[in-house]
Amino acid sequence: MLNRVLFQRMDNSPLIIFRIFFGILISLESFGAIATGWVKRNLIDPTHFFPFIDFEWLHPIPGNGMYYYFVIMGILGICIALGLKYRVSMIAFTFMWSATYLMQKTAYNNHYYLLILISLLMCFFPAHRSRSVDVKLNPTLEANSMFAYVKWFIVLQLLIVYTYASIAKMYGDWLDFSMIKVLMQPRKDYWLVGELLQQLWVHKIIGVAGIVFDLLIIPALLYKKTRKTAFILSIFFHLFNSIVFQIGIFPYLALAFSVFFFDPETIRSIFFKSKTPYVPTVLSSPNYRNGLLMVAGLYFLFQVLLPVRHYIIEDDVLWTEEGHRMSWRMMLRSRTGKGNFMAIDEHTNEIYRIDPKNYLTKAQLRKVYSYPDFAWQFAQYIKNNFKKDNKDVAIFLKNSEISINGKPYKPFIDPKTNLAKERWKPFKHHTWILPSNP
Repeated sequence: MLNRVLFQRMDNSPLIIFRIFFGILISLESFGAIATGWVKRNLIDPTHFFPFIDFEWLHPIPGNGMYYYFVIMGILGICIALGLKYRVSMIAFTFMWSATYLMQKTAYNNHYYLLILISLLMCFFPAHRSRSVDVKLNPTLEANSMFAYVKWFIVLQLLIVYTYASIAKMYGDWLDFSMIKVLMQPRKDYWLVGELLQQLWVHKIIGVAGIVFDLLIIPALLYKKTRKTAFILSIFFHLFNSIVFQIGIFPYLALAFSVFFFDPETIRSIFFKSKTPYVPTVLSSPNYRNGLLMVAGLYFLFQVLLPVRHYIIEDDVLWTEEGHRMSWRMMLRSRTGKGNFMAIDEHTNEIYRIDPKNYLTKAQLRKVYSYPDFAWQFAQYIKNNFKKDNKDVAIFLKNSEISINGKPYKPFIDPKTNLAKERWKPFKHHTWILPSNP
């Protein structure tokens, strides 16, 4: 059964056209990050960065270096679309995009993480075996088929993403539509639809559709009788998200994935009319079958378990943020915070008032008071700054309060905790985060 599902050969047209779409989209993402000022805001203007914890050794290239960095990624995207030095281009892009993701989290986005995962999978897929410059240069590479596991790995990855995204929305503030109201308020001035997006009946439609679409779209695309309807709904859903939330390439990447759900012959007839059709042959598993199944099993086990790690961590993830990232918890909360950072010399007891405005950008300021890992990292940064002057200080965040989804402010960080001495524990609760329901 497993052999028949994963190792049956099929026409590779879906993978080939996806490679072209994917390359174009990541090129647009890279060049667009420069054009929209994203690179400048997040990787050039800041004087201090918040990388993922344990990746502090990753730093943006100084000066205008990150512009060149993103230009290179844009060029790699073009090479991927063309199938030019595909493996090298795909691996290089994956490393470069992963480094960009890890070196700063102020502009964290679940879609950036998904792009890492898809890029990683694409490194191993034979997406250059047709309609590529590589084949033009070396005709022996050409093939018109692929193993079916290529399709099913993509489908399973998407099923995990959408299912967890749907489940995460099944909580109070989404189910009473108050979170939808929070999401739509900043879009009140949108031309033509701004006022419409403030209506409760619209919020109800968006709230229900968000849960139902995420939960059912993959099964609906897989089932032949509902496939076309599901695809049409996908176009509307993702274009709506693109226009209203302006979330970069993700809606179009999500639509590009649709090629894996349609019959390969249909995809070939639409995009590659002159391509030689694949004629089914006797089932034959590759030599690497067992190794592939083991690695794929571990990979997808990790993908299934990582998003639920917050269930083994004390308190509500919506409050603590512990276990939120890389869990497909998308558009679920809006956080604002306030407080006062204070450094106390451990030898002289001299008190220093720390104003984060002197160190951080506006985007970073919004995070440092309302996200515990940002507060902890900022405390380490201030401690190290004082060490340069041979001073040992304790760092406290006094009067710390946060508001989630526009609700009243509540105390957040224990004012008696010396954050400079605390250790970060990625899979455990930090007791200096005050309880959500004291």
